[in-house]
Amino acid sequence: MGAGTEPDGSSRSDEEWERFLRESVAGTADAPKEPSARARDVAKRLSTEPAREPESWRGYTPARPERRTSWYVVGLLASLVLLVVALVPGRIVDLFGGADSPPEARPSQAAPAASQRPTMDQPFRGSPAAGWASGTAGITVPKAGAVGWMSAAEVERALARSRDFLVASSLDPGVLRGGSPEKAIALINPHQKDVQDLLASAFRTPSEKNDPLLLFSRFQPSRTRLVGDVVKTQGQLTYREGERGALQVTADVTFVYPVTRADAGGDDEIVRTIVRRELVLNWDDPGKVVTEPGTFSIVSYKYDMTNGGCGAPTGYFTPPFGTDRRADEAGTEVDPYDRGTPVGRGESSGDGCARATRS
Repeated sequence: MGAGTEPDGSSRSDEEWERFLRESVAGTADAPKEPSARARDVAKRLSTEPAREPESWRGYTPARPERRTSWYVVGLLASLVLLVVALVPGRIVDLFGGADSPPEARPSQAAPAASQRPTMDQPFRGSPAAGWASGTAGITVPKAGAVGWMSAAEVERALARSRDFLVASSLDPGVLRGGSPEKAIALINPHQKDVQDLLASAFRTPSEKNDPLLLFSRFQPSRTRLVGDVVKTQGQLTYREGERGALQVTADVTFVYPVTRADAGGDDEIVRTIVRRELVLNWDDPGKVVTEPGTFSIVSYKYDMTNGGCGAPTGYFTPPFGTDRRADEAGTEVDPYDRGTPVGRGESSGDGCARATRS
């Protein structure tokens, strides 16, 4: 006979069970009573379940030791992050900085590397002008229509000659190398006294008021040499009806000239002189204004210039090289490629030297 079970689910040994039977027969007063049928059922059910320790009131349960698996995962993820930061730091900056991070905080906005510096073969490398058109291709001429005393065909010819003046004054290779701008001067009304006075003295004795640079781009060949034959341009001509029915043409064009020292070798410093000109020209009605056929009167002339030199007028642009360039860096900072601001330098402007934020 197998061992019995107590009401609390504990099992009895065979010896205890035999003692129980003997005492029951003998009528021992303190012999344990046989469990009831219900008690035996409960004991049987409890014996089939896993034993559990009873919970004590106000008892203390020691804390379970922490699992180390989560820390291993965290350490692995941290190692991966450090590896990614080392390999692609720029992407991490963009990820945490967001699209609105200031440009100076991004590695992509660092100072131009040596690979972006201009060379004799690529004088516009690293410059916004590298993507500009060259020469007259960068000067937009609008479609002609009749204005004032001129028909559409006459306006078209006047616009073409206005562009010819820009070529003869600011793009002609001979003029850029210090020559006389005879072709450009031939297009100016010879009866316009103030302009003729300027032309009479500007080339002999340049001054702030009578400076050939107000109308012409020139470099002194003994000092400065153009790099290549390309001048980058961006600008346009516009027109409207002016006083006395004249065709008034406004030219607003930026010219970028790459230059180096006249005695430079193949790897010498290259500077880009940037000049933005605004000219207002009147093609006058000869019945109302004294003029010559095929010529215009100059209403106003202005220009802004960077990397063209400072100091007393010499009649030439004098780009700074080496230590001279560092001396010019004390001037006011301007962006010579910002064409959204008015042109400010001209016959009534004061002196000064602007420092280009980019060239």
